[in-house]
Formats: sequence, C-alpha cells, structure tokens
Amino acid sequence: MNQRLLSLATLTVLVVLVALPLLFIVLQAIFPQFSAGKLSGAFSGIGPLLAEPQLAAMFAGTLQIATGVALLSACIGLPLGVARGLFNLPCPRLWDLLFLIPFLTPPYIAALSWMLVLQTNGYLAQLLGFDLNNLLFSKSGIVLVMTLNIFPVVYFAVSRSLLASGQRMALVARVHGATPWRAFVHITLPLLSPSLAGGMLLAFTLATEEYGVPAALGARSGVVMLTVGIEKRLADWPVDLPGAFVLSLSLIAIALSAWWLQGKLTGGKDVTSVTGKPTENMGANPGMMAVPMVLALAFVGFLAVVVPGLSMAVTGVMSTLSGGLSLANATSAHYAALFAQQGDALTALGTSLSLALASALVTGGVGLVAAWLVVVQQIKGRKVIDALSLMPAALPGIVVGVGLILLWNRTFWPVSPYNSWFILLLSYCCLLLPWPVRYVSSALRQLGGNLEPAARVHGASAFQALRYIVLPLVFPAMLAAMLMVFAVASRELVTSLLLAPAGTQTVAVFIWRQFEQGSVGQGMAMATLTLVSGLILMLTALAIMQRGTQR
Repeated sequence: MNQRLLSLATLTVLVVLVALPLLFIVLQAIFPQFSAGKLSGAFSGIGPLLAEPQLAAMFAGTLQIATGVALLSACIGLPLGVARGLFNLPCPRLWDLLFLIPFLTPPYIAALSWMLVLQTNGYLAQLLGFDLNNLLFSKSGIVLVMTLNIFPVVYFAVSRSLLASGQRMALVARVHGATPWRAFVHITLPLLSPSLAGGMLLAFTLATEEYGVPAALGARSGVVMLTVGIEKRLADWPVDLPGAFVLSLSLIAIALSAWWLQGKLTGGKDVTSVTGKPTENMGANPGMMAVPMVLALAFVGFLAVVVPGLSMAVTGVMSTLSGGLSLANATSAHYAALFAQQGDALTALGTSLSLALASALVTGGVGLVAAWLVVVQQIKGRKVIDALSLMPAALPGIVVGVGLILLWNRTFWPVSPYNSWFILLLSYCCLLLPWPVRYVSSALRQLGGNLEPAARVHGASAFQALRYIVLPLVFPAMLAAMLMVFAVASRELVTSLLLAPAGTQTVAVFIWRQFEQGSVGQGMAMATLTLVSGLILMLTALAIMQRGTQR
C-alpha cells in the first residue's frame, strides 16, 4: 500500500465520518427548509437567533465554563501526569486505571451522583451534618464537576509523553549543573508543551460540547450553555432546526479558535525527545517526595472516582431515596430486576461494549494514519485532514446525530446505514476521532525526523516504516487514547437516543429510560454494573497486551 493510496483512503474515511455530516449541518443552518428538500429562504434563521435574549448569556456561559475546565484540568492533570511519568511511584498502573474510570461514568450520572452527595439532605448531610448545596449549584460547582470528569485527558497526555521521552535530556542538564527545578522548567516542560496544549484543547472542546452536567446543574445555578440552547431548539415545539444548527456552527468556530490559539501558544514548533530505539523508562526515585505525590494522586482519585462511585453504588442498593443511609433501606431488588427483564439489560450491555470496542479499533487506526500523514509525511492537504479530525470535538452529540439523520435518511442512497447498528458506530467514530489523532500527533512530534528516513534508506516502504518504526514508538499514547474512546463510547447517550434503531438498546439509553420512569435505583444499579464490566474488559485487554509485549 503506497502513501498516495493510504492518503486517499484516509481522506475518504474522514469525508464520510466528518465532512458529509458537517456539510448537511451547514446546509440546514443556511436553508431553513433544507430538511424538506428546499433551498429557499437562505440565512432567514439567523435574524431570529440574533434577537434571542439569552444568546449572549449562552456564549458567555460556554466560554467561561470551558475555559475554567481547561485551566483547572491543567492544574490537576499536569502535576499528576508529571508525577506518574517522571517518577517511580508505587502501583503506577493502578493510577492509570483509576483515572480511566471517570470516562466510564456518563457525565449526567456523575452530576446526579454529586447531587445525591452534596445537596440538602444528601449523603454528606446525613453523615457529617452539613451540605455543599450552594457550591454545587453554582458556576464553580459546574466547573468542578466537569473537571473531575475531564481532567484525565491532560493527565494521560502528559504522563504518556513523559513515559515515551523519559528523562534523558533532563539528566544531561543535571550533569551540567542544572538544579532539578531548572531542568524541569527549561527542559522537561518545553518537551511537554505539545502534549499539554493538546490535552487542554481536548478538555476545552469536551467542556463546550457537554450537555448532561449543565442540564442537570445549570438551571438552578442560572448558567446556560450553547449545548442546552441547541437541545431546547431541537426538543421544544416548535422545532427550530436552523437556530440549532447556527448555534452548532458557533461551537465549531469556538473550537477552531481554540485550535488556532493552541498553535500560536506552542509556536508551531516540534520538540524531539526520541532519537532511536525506545527504552524502558524506569523513572526517577522520588525519595521523600513519594509520600506527597501518592497522597495527591489518592486525594484526586477519591474526589473523581470514589465519592461519585460510592454514591452511585449506594443508590443502586437503596430501596428508596427517602429512606436514607440505613441497613433497613438496603435491597438487592434493583439488581434482580436487571436480570429479570427478559434479557434487555444484558443485551444492552453487550451492544454497548461491542460498539465501544469497534469504535476504539476504528478511531485508533484512522487516527494513527491521519496523524502520521499530517505530522510525519506532511502531505499536501494535511491541514484539511487535521481540521477534519478536530471538528468533531466541537460538535455536540445531538447535532452529530441529527446531521447523520439528514445525511443518510435520503432516498437517493442505494445503501444506507440508517436504522441499523452501523449508524451508531459512525456516530461514535465521528465524535471520538479527535482523541487518538491528538494523542498520536503529540507523540509523533517528539520522534524527530530521522527515524523513518533511515528506514526508507534501508529499503523499507512508507507503510513498513509506519508499521515497524512509528507504531511501536507511539503505541503507549495510541493505547491510552483507544482506552478512553472505549470508555466514552460505552456510555454515550445523546446520539444513541437519536439513532438507535428499533429493537436496539445501549446501556446509556437503558439507564436514561429508567430515570425517565423514576427508577433511579435501578438506573444506578445498571450504571454500576456497566462500570464494573468495562473495568474488567479493560483489565483483560491490558493484561493480554502486556503479556504480548513481554514475549
């Protein structure tokens, strides 16, 4: 397979996954009657939207929340990622697994879990006699809850970058008289800048397109975001498709602006930290600093994982919420009901895990090739490929779902994935493609430009150099991204609600239906079962991969 054919195949996949749905979104935003097959009244939907009194508040709320989440994610993820990547800490894989758990937890479940803990008469008040209701239902509370769900993107970006590059250059600086702090500031931190900027960009864009947390907490705190405005225009009568899609284009503009700013801050410069065969990074001995590092990791893990996880698990075994925390209120009826619903719950679990695994494999492969073509091969049109790979991060799931419906629910297609499980796979891959692209791109920028040309000089084709030279070096970053894709896809809600064909139900849809019916305990029981199943599957995959690398 030559480079031109690989480039054409990658561009075709990106066009199908991203460009065509985005084109139909743009057409619907411009032509209000486009869904009915008419191209009349161009731009007539923009005027009413500009007159919307909450428009400025939606833009301000989105930018403030997303910026706060990105900055707070960096404040948490950078030091924890440095501790994990540079130092030899106890149980290193345990921390990685711990910080993957937030991705297995749907954001709306995390928000509800925190509400049950912190609100008036919540679990915290029952145990300690006070609540944090005012903090939870505020702009700061929304930022904090979203950050505890999103900060791992920065943690994994930083730690994987350091695990790939090691500390060789910092050690050289130490030999030449630099203090540890000076070596970190002048050597390690610049090497981390692409990964840190990429992680913060993902955190920012994830926050801009999040719907569950602002929908759950925003109404009582007076915070409105663009995603909530889009959902209202699509859900409330009369349906305002043009207004919804104009707001969606605004989200794309915000994400592209963040992408441009990232390029300006990093200066468009690459840093090289891997110059040959990869070696095992054993990590430095932290000495007495091991204790505060481990305590910091444990404290963040307690807040991000243990507290909402316990809230979810406890709610799943409570007979009634009003009964409070007592043994007399404990029951196993919610779990028994899951296995007694004619297999619906277990079928939904199998469907979600299968789709998540397929999404991780597809986005991992496409992301690797796309990043390689842009960063290493630097082909013509690489900016188009890079932009197409970024845009889905700015698209809310509900907009991607409607865009796929507009695209594929057409009579002129001889074959269409609409009304089949394959359209769910398309939606997941579209939404999550930026993860492996950004992580692999950051890793590739540290490889330098001499490894692949050396392989080519010795007779290797471009594809062989990719397979035998590039892939082993960037595999840690690619694996981390694929695991997060698996985690997010296994609990994706909005596009599943829109696109799931009759008779097909995912875990997120099943849980959402339980909440709609008032069965909070059964919904939390299903969320707990899904979390445990996803962790077991991840651990199994990691064990198999680790065994394969040891042979």
